Amino acid sequence: MKVSLRWLRDYVEVDSDVANLVERLTIAGLEVANVRFFGLDIPPNLRVKIEEKGPVWARDKILTAQVLSIEKHPNADKLKLVMLDMGTGTPKQVVTGAPNIAVGEKGQKVILALTGSVLFDGHATPKVLAELKPTQLRGVPSDSMVCSAYELGIHDDHDGIILLESDAPVGVPLMDFMGDAVLEVDVLPNMARCLSLIGFAREVAALTGKTVCLPKPKVESSQESITGKVQVSIEDGKKSARYQARIIRNVQIGSSPGWMQRRLQYSGVKVISNVVDITNYVLMETGQPLHAFDYDVLLERAGGKVPHITVRAAKAGEVLVTLDGVKRELTAENLVIADNQGPIALAGVMGGQDTEVTGKTKNVLLEAANFDFVSIRKTSKQFNIFNDASTRYSKGIHPDLVEFAALRACELFQKYAGGQVLSGFVEAYPAPLPEQKITLKQDQIKRLLGIDVPSAEVTRILRALEFQITEVQDGWTVVVPPFRLDVQAGAADLIEEVARVYGYDRLPMTLLSGELPSQRFDRPRYLEELARDTLALSGLREVINYSLTTKAKESPLVASQAPYVELLNPISAERDVMRQSILASVLDNAALNLRNRDTVRLYEIGLTYVPQPGEALPKESRQLALVMTGRRSLASWDDPQGQKPTLLDFFDLKGVVESLLLGFHTPRAEFGSAKEVNWLHPGRSARITIQDQIVGFFGELHPKVAAHFDLADRSILVAEINLESLFSVVPERFAFTPVPRFPAALRDVAVLVDDSLANEAISKEILAAGGDLLKEVRLFDLYKGDTIPQGKKSLAYSLAYQADDRTLSEKEIEKAHKKIEDRLRHVLKAAIRGKDA
Repeated sequence: MKVSLRWLRDYVEVDSDVANLVERLTIAGLEVANVRFFGLDIPPNLRVKIEEKGPVWARDKILTAQVLSIEKHPNADKLKLVMLDMGTGTPKQVVTGAPNIAVGEKGQKVILALTGSVLFDGHATPKVLAELKPTQLRGVPSDSMVCSAYELGIHDDHDGIILLESDAPVGVPLMDFMGDAVLEVDVLPNMARCLSLIGFAREVAALTGKTVCLPKPKVESSQESITGKVQVSIEDGKKSARYQARIIRNVQIGSSPGWMQRRLQYSGVKVISNVVDITNYVLMETGQPLHAFDYDVLLERAGGKVPHITVRAAKAGEVLVTLDGVKRELTAENLVIADNQGPIALAGVMGGQDTEVTGKTKNVLLEAANFDFVSIRKTSKQFNIFNDASTRYSKGIHPDLVEFAALRACELFQKYAGGQVLSGFVEAYPAPLPEQKITLKQDQIKRLLGIDVPSAEVTRILRALEFQITEVQDGWTVVVPPFRLDVQAGAADLIEEVARVYGYDRLPMTLLSGELPSQRFDRPRYLEELARDTLALSGLREVINYSLTTKAKESPLVASQAPYVELLNPISAERDVMRQSILASVLDNAALNLRNRDTVRLYEIGLTYVPQPGEALPKESRQLALVMTGRRSLASWDDPQGQKPTLLDFFDLKGVVESLLLGFHTPRAEFGSAKEVNWLHPGRSARITIQDQIVGFFGELHPKVAAHFDLADRSILVAEINLESLFSVVPERFAFTPVPRFPAALRDVAVLVDDSLANEAISKEILAAGGDLLKEVRLFDLYKGDTIPQGKKSLAYSLAYQADDRTLSEKEIEKAHKKIEDRLRHVLKAAIRGKDA
């Protein structure tokens, strides 16, 4: 929102100390991102963007002037000699090539810059400030110039010089006549009322103790009545609370007055014509969008009958060519303004080309309406149309503002477009909003703010914000004004208003007092933090993603027929359902990071949401997802260029999973076939089972799934663990294992088994046979070669035998070792290499 201080002063007295005003507004929740000065000196205590610093219009060098005569240049066809009255009694001649003044004309008001003026050089790129010096233009001396908007730093228009309004004074310093400071304010959704000059003025008045002076429209209606000239209806009061139509006859299409053009330009609004400019001016002033239709076109479309304007949902197959010339196919989600033949405007977003106001327009139908903010927001997003009107509608506007804005526009049409306003109006108002009353207690303010704000100050602040208040015992009864749709939460919202205006900076810093309630041990949270610590020590970094996604994004990871929790009003098309997979989000993170690096190790802990039949709320399940890919280690001294990279593989991921389980002291985990999931590589994956409960899966991502996430042509290692299942097998307590006092004895065993037999099955049998003396089993070799029969493989294990109370004898070790070999032979039909033929 761009706020012209010169314009703002129409409604409230504004202090000349711009820096102080900026600070006060920012503290109150209206963050001023920048201040742009037009012709004024920049205060030394205020920082502005370097690229937006323009020329200062020196009081004694840049003035308003009036054209006395325009003659042809004797030596150049494109140049003219202009004689000017600059208010000193002595005419001033300048040479100009401006195309918007012609030989023989006189009386125009222009802007004169004398020698020594510092302006933007109209012939330099990029913009450069240059001092105006005397020169000769094709033999004629020239020590001054008439100025364009570009040279003055107003905007980038090179087409001609500025022509001021006819009643502009002569010989006045331009700084006084049109110098301005424009605040660029970031208006947050809860401050949407400040998307208008009047709304902004109310805030300034409350913050500074000044009084707001609002315009009081005066419209002289003609003898002709609007009755029988147009009909208005609304199909759904929830989609449109109010629609009002007025008719203005005999408008004269032309330029809007100079002061209005400047205000719009300073506010970032394009100047078009007096009719369009007036609707935009009222929009910026009041915050209520308006739209002007060519009434004669509506009559023609109605076949000479009374035009019937309807606010309704679009019908299937309907199309509308909007003002930007784009043909748009409409859906039932779109709210439209329609007449007897079909849609003539996208309600609250953009008008239609067929009924727009043109240079030939004589009669105007003025629309002032209120539309549902959700509907406008959806339509804006659907067609990617974001303008001043849709922005305000999408944040919510009270229907009571319609009347004032329409009257204000009619007043300006009479003054600056020569229009005759028909008496009365036609409207549909099916859904008036009820008056909202809130009871506020003094002790509520103390409880929320921690200080006693004097009751007189509370009264002053609320009245300054135009709340109607009645003092009652220990508090107030407050009536919320129509323009404050943001006040919905009762007393808390009112207390926030008191705090904002009173000043957050005035609230004293105090330590918390009182006894804290006893805290119960939150075991799941503790275990989550333990998991984070373990994963961080394993070199992984945590990511946090939205819980919202799309079905298409998760489709390779979730069953195709799985129902989702869908949002009624999604914030975007990319976030329309609640996620059922944490892994999908982390894979997206990995794909993004791999654009700039070759190694990522990421994890996320979060919730998934699965709808339950017959239940209002979905089942929330806490999950852990891991994604690893790339190098095992960075380039080092013996390989500084990274020519011999060792890539992460399945066993690196398995090590991370085992470290996680070890940190939880879980019972022994079994790693079996992951046949339950189809998103993992069938030969490089595993299922995690603890005490007959499946807690997760890990392995290499299936190549087709990897391609879906733009991760093709590389090994992507992933894991997905149900933390609730995992935490259920984590022991409440575990015994401390002391450091062994006696040495361990190591023995190796190599077995020849079927190629289909998993290492997990062999390790399980070894541990079962080894008993208490066997402390560790470690696979250290896998061999398939010419000496190994077809369909077989050789696995070699290192076994550690150890007793807690003695050094084991050779006889004890051999006995335990033989028991293991015998079990492998009989249970797994394995051959012991080196012993069995």
